[in-house]
Amino acid sequence: MAALCSEFGDLVQIKKQLITVISLCKERGLVHSVKWASELAFALDPLPKNELPPSATFTEEDAQDLDVLGLAKSYFDLKEYDRAAYFLRGCRSQKAYFLYMYSRYLSGEKKKDDETVDSLGPLEKGQVRNEALRELRVELSKKHSAGELEGFTLYLYGVVLRKLDLLKEAVEVFVEATHALPLHWGAWLELCNLITNIDMLKSLSLPDCWIRDFFMAHMYTELQMIKEALQKYQSLIESGFSKSTYIISQIAVAYHNIRDIDQALALFNELREQDPFRIENMDTFSNLLYVRSMKPELSYLAHNLVEIDKYRVETCCVIGNYYSLRSQHEKAALYFQRALKLNPRCLGAWTLMGHEYMEMKNTSAAIQAYRHAIEVNKRDYRAWYGLGQTYEILKMPFYCLYYYRKAHQLRPNDSRMLVALGESYEKLSQHVEAKKCYWRAYSVGDVERMALLKLAKLHEQLNESDDAAQCYIIYIQDIFSCGEQLEHAEVSTALRYLGQYYFKNKLYDEASLCAQRCCDYNDAREEGKALLRQISQVRDHMEASSTDLFGPLSSNNTPVRRVSPLDLSSFSP
Repeated sequence: MAALCSEFGDLVQIKKQLITVISLCKERGLVHSVKWASELAFALDPLPKNELPPSATFTEEDAQDLDVLGLAKSYFDLKEYDRAAYFLRGCRSQKAYFLYMYSRYLSGEKKKDDETVDSLGPLEKGQVRNEALRELRVELSKKHSAGELEGFTLYLYGVVLRKLDLLKEAVEVFVEATHALPLHWGAWLELCNLITNIDMLKSLSLPDCWIRDFFMAHMYTELQMIKEALQKYQSLIESGFSKSTYIISQIAVAYHNIRDIDQALALFNELREQDPFRIENMDTFSNLLYVRSMKPELSYLAHNLVEIDKYRVETCCVIGNYYSLRSQHEKAALYFQRALKLNPRCLGAWTLMGHEYMEMKNTSAAIQAYRHAIEVNKRDYRAWYGLGQTYEILKMPFYCLYYYRKAHQLRPNDSRMLVALGESYEKLSQHVEAKKCYWRAYSVGDVERMALLKLAKLHEQLNESDDAAQCYIIYIQDIFSCGEQLEHAEVSTALRYLGQYYFKNKLYDEASLCAQRCCDYNDAREEGKALLRQISQVRDHMEASSTDLFGPLSSNNTPVRRVSPLDLSSFSP
């Protein structure tokens, strides 16, 4: 392998390394790593003939195993894994040994998948295991102890350990694999799936290679550190990978994760133009179309993917989203089940199926689906949040609190998690915690514009009228300043409360203004008129004019006002 460069200065050197690793992965049947490296190499300028890297050198053992390796690889490519392994037994070269072990592993996976498909369904299936794993672990462990595993075989050993749920050992082996063969993306990706938090990421000793930047960017996206991820991807684009469809797709996913829907949709549309037959990430694209209720676009995407390959997990998820948007929840759940038959570790399908069961009021099935999603990936905040919602329906607030906390830990700046947490605390009469959650939700940018309202109502319920009024004032001013329609659900509620609040505090001009605004709303019109009549009666009885509205209140019985007056003069209904 050519010397590694930790900087991006020499793109020619990086291109050579990619061409070399593509060849190495092809020989070993690692198709996903081949695809990733090929897409990256395609984004770089072609090399002149004299710059192309030389083909790999043959050892004596390679030459001896050449014929059997060619035969076995032909069987391997046809998915005849047992047949390939049979002919490779006894071979001595590193390449043949990897293919021998990998064939046995894939044979076990194929049998496991066949058994899974034959079982009742994804929710009812038993724990079907790959029977070859234990034997492979014993053999690879011996070789590992003797220091006889090269980069690719270390990667396979890590996969076996991960499948056996020996996660700590798997992480150590994958780190070792990245040092032994830094350009094999498969090892980095496996490592990605096992890192649970930023502290764990920082504790790992990783090789200093340009590919590490791709890994860190991917990792930041997974850990919801989107700002850092976008900075990393931007620096990769500036380093010479501006044509990479992989980077465009990753940036689109990052924007999807922070709910910047317009930006994400623009990038996915650009991706579709550059790579019209692409299927990866199209399930994420369909989630965005679903959120925006873009039925024609989602229908077109679903039909398009069915034409390309209707037996892909992503295609099934897109069709499921299409039926869900049409409120055909049984059909949607059926397609998510199909996706899971194709790939039982498909995180999105488990979560989306949970949502469909929620819509169908089948809480037990929803709980099972969300739990499966968490088994696949403990970082999936949507599954934790879904579990919280399910237990909320079941009126079990202690359970809600636990699951919403987990979701909040994964998405600390997501206002929806904070509002849900606040509601759980409120139900458990932990009012101080509830207030903190609602205020924090407002501070981080309340996407649903509910946090201030809930906080105001909680203050109202606790007879903290000054605080309630302050929240209602900020809420109304936010709604108007955003130019939103005055028909917004709760504006009339806020105006009604403020009218009464100002009236009680003898701020009659303010009360009158709120009462007049109440008359713009059907549900508050009568109360507004009644309040205006009350104000008129009081003013008729007053001998002197009202004191300055912006100074302290003069009445002996009324406390000094803490709330600033509401200025709606610049906003028209």
